[in-house]
Amino acid sequence: MIEIDAVTKVYGTQTVVDAVSMTVPSGTIAVIVGTSGSGKTTLMRTINRLVEPTSGAVRIDGEDNRALPAYELRRRIGYAIQGHGLFPHRTVAQNIATVPGLLGWDQKRIANRVDELLDLFQLDPAAFRERMPHELSGGQQQRIGVARALAAEPNILLMDEPYGALDPIIRAKAQEDLLAIQARFGTTIVLVTHDMEEAIRLGHRIAVMDAGKLLQYSKPADIIAKPATPFVKELIGAPERPFRLLSLVRVADLAEPGEAAGAPLDAGLSARDAYAELLWSGREAAPVARDGAIVGRVRLQGLAKQAARPS
Repeated sequence: MIEIDAVTKVYGTQTVVDAVSMTVPSGTIAVIVGTSGSGKTTLMRTINRLVEPTSGAVRIDGEDNRALPAYELRRRIGYAIQGHGLFPHRTVAQNIATVPGLLGWDQKRIANRVDELLDLFQLDPAAFRERMPHELSGGQQQRIGVARALAAEPNILLMDEPYGALDPIIRAKAQEDLLAIQARFGTTIVLVTHDMEEAIRLGHRIAVMDAGKLLQYSKPADIIAKPATPFVKELIGAPERPFRLLSLVRVADLAEPGEAAGAPLDAGLSARDAYAELLWSGREAAPVARDGAIVGRVRLQGLAKQAARPS
């Protein structure tokens, strides 16, 4: 668990982070979102002490993060940045092994961990271990960057605009990878982004910042349905709010008994994508399938009701 307690950071006469308090429960993803200069990256960096707060405290599982030397704290916390930050003259395996090597792991343990992470990211160890960063695609470099951040089995992973440089298709796959990894390891993740779509897709909770202040810290559904300020409402985008609500729900959650004609929709599809499919195909309803078996149907009317303004 990460507790950020009244953290303030001042540079000269400028207050970059202004008395921010928020708690990230263990094993969850918190996304900090805001425009450029809102203080979101500075706030996140107080967790691993790349930035020392002017006042306030950060506690990890109840212990002040200043109880350890900064270099030792950072070895316990994974850190992934936009553009991956790989060491250009080290192989993929050497990049991933960076922190385990600093921690004194033996070579066999390091090699096993490198191969485990490459397998996890669907990169064949035999084909990728000895490659250099310049031999990788942008998406592969980003995956290696995240693998390096996870190499020493940290309980906390910090991510600063990790997918900003990726094209939309690779970015969507990278987000899926992150959700799968987080579910597998139960890592506590704090991710910074300026993209509200990404925040809604990834976050268990979303923190919205502006001019150094925390405007709202809530579950995605609450952020969308009940924005705390006009700025939060604008950041969500008023026309997109119904569709953002639909993106939080799976078709399986809305399936009802009954039959429908046409090609089935996968139970794991988002209600937003299902709504689009029904509109495009001109259907009032579609069957819902899980593992090839029909489990019910979803109706356009029900999807529209799900997207309605909360009372």
